[in-house]
Amino acid sequence: MKNDRLLYCYLTALCLLGGVAGWGCSKSGSGETGQPVSPPDTVPVQSSGSSDVVLWLTNADRSALFEKQQVSLLFSGTAGSDPTITVDSTKTYQSIDGFGYCLTGGSAYLIHTLADDQRSALLHELFDTGTTAIGVSYLRISIGASDLSRSVFSYDDLATGETDLTLQHFDLGQDKLNLIPLLKEILAINPDIKILGSPWSAPAWMKTNGSPKGGSLDPQYYQVYADYLVKYIQAMKTNGIHIEAITPQNEPLNPDNNPSMVMQAADEAAFVARYLGPALKGAGLDTKVIVYDHNCDRPDYPLAVLADKGANAYVDGVAFHLYAGNIDVLSQVHDAFPDKNVYFTEQYTGGPGNFSGDLDWHVKNLIIGATRNWSRNVLEWNLASDPNYAPHTAGGCSNCMGALTIGNNIMRNVSYYIIASAAKFVRPGSVRIASNIPGSLQNVAFLRPDGKKVLIVLNDSASPQQFTISFDGKFVSSLLGAGAVGTYVW
Repeated sequence: MKNDRLLYCYLTALCLLGGVAGWGCSKSGSGETGQPVSPPDTVPVQSSGSSDVVLWLTNADRSALFEKQQVSLLFSGTAGSDPTITVDSTKTYQSIDGFGYCLTGGSAYLIHTLADDQRSALLHELFDTGTTAIGVSYLRISIGASDLSRSVFSYDDLATGETDLTLQHFDLGQDKLNLIPLLKEILAINPDIKILGSPWSAPAWMKTNGSPKGGSLDPQYYQVYADYLVKYIQAMKTNGIHIEAITPQNEPLNPDNNPSMVMQAADEAAFVARYLGPALKGAGLDTKVIVYDHNCDRPDYPLAVLADKGANAYVDGVAFHLYAGNIDVLSQVHDAFPDKNVYFTEQYTGGPGNFSGDLDWHVKNLIIGATRNWSRNVLEWNLASDPNYAPHTAGGCSNCMGALTIGNNIMRNVSYYIIASAAKFVRPGSVRIASNIPGSLQNVAFLRPDGKKVLIVLNDSASPQQFTISFDGKFVSSLLGAGAVGTYVW
């Protein structure tokens, strides 16, 4: 809702006093969070009357930040002359697993160090499904360190020249300090949240270069590394955390991150077919194997892995990022192997960011683009960073801006609203349904398990757009400003 001056001053006073958990205030010039922002729908407003369709709005100029609009949107039997989005629930596509973030080690550290009441309120805002929450339903975590951890580590680090073929020294180590306790709190709020684990590197002693950065997995340690991943899943299960799926390697064609590890397509296929798949099956684990986990410019990689019959038998699907390539590559892979699932597992917003530009690009390409190209999820990278885009490793991403900035206050950045536009209402088990794209009105539609329909619309133009939503022979008119995102529910 648009705040008058009195409400603005009241919220600012809360922020200066330390505030309640979840209020965000900043005078930074980042273009992301230059005003106090409340959690969605926490301040009651007067209804303007009945409405068939509920609209939640995010404007490019931040005058509305995922706020429920008090407007009356009533279906009628008369179609106007405006561009029309026709939603057809009789044509169905893929099921949706969820929308969310990558909970990096650095994110976990920042959130876990909040005061208990502040952390609890924030976690409920993120992961609960109530009216004041955005309903995050999917998380990706790193297996060992990512480049947004406070330091580089694995679960079996040894001195140079040492090996541990039976993994007697395996220990979740640093993850026991912040990540695991935080995941337990999240699971207490949403026990059904899905968790994907991705390694940035095997332990250095298993690699060809003996370093956590670059190099490849030494073939003599393929079985040991498969056992290592099994041990990880079992150790997390002992802590009450179910790992829904793993990828064998994050960004397997990127040797420059810290940590990182190169794994060519033929090597990933061999690793999955002969070692990881059989190891998971032998341990009686139902954790899915999702391959590739890299950019849309190299569809040849996942297609090669899926073409390997041995690997194919163990692979649930393919994960993508979009730092290169085009999002329609997801459909190319789906069409080649329609029995395999497609996922979207990472995309960052770089600080200081541009709210309107980032909102437009991410909603168009990911929330709308990825799901229209068969993805079962959309995950933003990453959940939280501090005002200096830390923590990160030496050589890790130094401008990755979290959905939250956690410093003296908690600020909600553009990724928070990107994910909120879908996560709150497109619940797990929803199914994508048909809708057309008239002109600049980018959109995607879903049918929820409870029968409600959700239509997410981006006005991808430089001027306001009046348009009509058509469903089942009925019509309703709406208006979105330039660059605005509307989530329509009926």
